[in-house]
Amino acid sequence: EIYTLSLHDALPISPTPASLPTARPMAASAPVRIEIPVLGVSAPVQRLGLTSAGTVMVPPLANHNLAGWYDGSVTPGQDGSAVLLGHVDSYTGTSVFFYLKTLRPGDRIKIIRANGSAGTFAVDGVQRAAKATFPTASVYRNPRYPALRLVTCGGPFAAATGQYLDNIIVYAHLLSAQRG
Repeated sequence: EIYTLSLHDALPISPTPASLPTARPMAASAPVRIEIPVLGVSAPVQRLGLTSAGTVMVPPLANHNLAGWYDGSVTPGQDGSAVLLGHVDSYTGTSVFFYLKTLRPGDRIKIIRANGSAGTFAVDGVQRAAKATFPTASVYRNPRYPALRLVTCGGPFAAATGQYLDNIIVYAHLLSAQRG
């Protein structure tokens, strides 16, 4: 799974909130847990950086219930796009973001942060994008409100390479904040 950081964005504009979000931004604090009640997800979040090749790291494949926060993005709740990644599955079964593709606008995502605060995000939409034309700008560009992007693999599986051909991307905005 490779998520490039190029400036090329060949896909249509990503889903955005129906109206400009009004929740106040939160102070910086690293995410420690993600909860998606409608999917039954409650998973720890680890910090991810870049690989030596300049691509975003992914969580270890052996830990199915682990998501990762790309530390080159803002922390969830700050103005801009916080980016979390997780696996869809492995050879031994489903992983933390297996059902992301089933999220619908309005579904809630809760991010618990290291300082004890939590942000609740509302899903704006879900996009399936070919890895060859990954919408880098839509995912990593910082809007003028607190946004969340969840990224996993999806679409057809290429048995020859052992990889999915697409990515599933969830776009969400901060709905409310619980201060720590």
